[in-house]
Amino acid sequence: MKTIARVSAKNVAELERIGAELARALRPGDAVGLSGGLGVGKTSLVRAIVRALHGDDAAASPTFTFRHTYPGEPPVEHLDLYRLDDPREAVELGLEEAFRPEAIVLVEWPEHIPGLMPPHAIRVTIEGVGDAPRSIAIERPG
Repeated sequence: MKTIARVSAKNVAELERIGAELARALRPGDAVGLSGGLGVGKTSLVRAIVRALHGDDAAASPTFTFRHTYPGEPPVEHLDLYRLDDPREAVELGLEEAFRPEAIVLVEWPEHIPGLMPPHAIRVTIEGVGDAPRSIAIERPG
C-alpha cells in the first residue's frame, strides 16, 4: 500500500471535510475500507462522503442490516462487517454483490472479512479516542 495522505482531524467538522475531499477523488468501481476502533468516526466519514456525493446526510451505520444502498449517480453501497467473522456469512448475506462497477463501496471493519475487499481498494485507517484528535491515513495499492 502507498500512503497518499496522512491528515489530522481535531473535531467532527474537520473529519467531515476530509470525507468530502475523499469523495471528490472517488469514482464508480472504487472500494474504500474504513478501519479503526469503536467510535473513531468511521460512520461520520461515510456520512460526509455520501453527503458530498448525493447531498444526503442520512447515512447511518448499517451494523444490524450489514448493508445500505444510497441510490444516485453513482450509487453508494455502505457495508458494516463489525458483527461478522466468517467469510461464509458475507456470502450468505450477498455482500459481495455490493461491489458493482457502477457503485462506490464503503466498508466499515473490512478486516473482519479480508477476502471481501477487491485488490484495488483504498484503505482508510482512523486512530484516536474520545475527544482526542483523529489521525487518518489514506492508502492506495501500488
